Amino acid sequence: MRDNRPAHWRRWMAGALCGGGDPPLIGPPRRVVRPDRCFTAHLGFTAPDLATARETAVGYAEALSVLRAEVALGAAAVSPAEDWRRAERLFCGAVGPDGERCVDVAGHPGFHHAPGPGGLGWGDGDVV
Repeated sequence: MRDNRPAHWRRWMAGALCGGGDPPLIGPPRRVVRPDRCFTAHLGFTAPDLATARETAVGYAEALSVLRAEVALGAAAVSPAEDWRRAERLFCGAVGPDGERCVDVAGHPGFHHAPGPGGLGWGDGDVV
């Protein structure tokens, strides 16, 4: 817009310069909407040893995923509170033939299983 005088602006906003009609009530967004980013929630709890802590963490992760669909089970991990760099994955996460991920606990024997009741099973079966 080269002419920024008030009279020109009022005519433009009234639609006289753009073929008539009303000016838009809602303009385009000024910022580009960014896609969602991933974040991590660290939950502290006590356990006598790592095996018990792993079982408790799996229970917490599964319960949260039932309550909130946006919780990603594949990203769940457990670590000592003083050393988060030693985090261990809680779930298998192996990729299946249709692109789904295994939701069994890490290191499970047998087939991999897709999420949901009656989810697809794949893999080498009972071979460990």
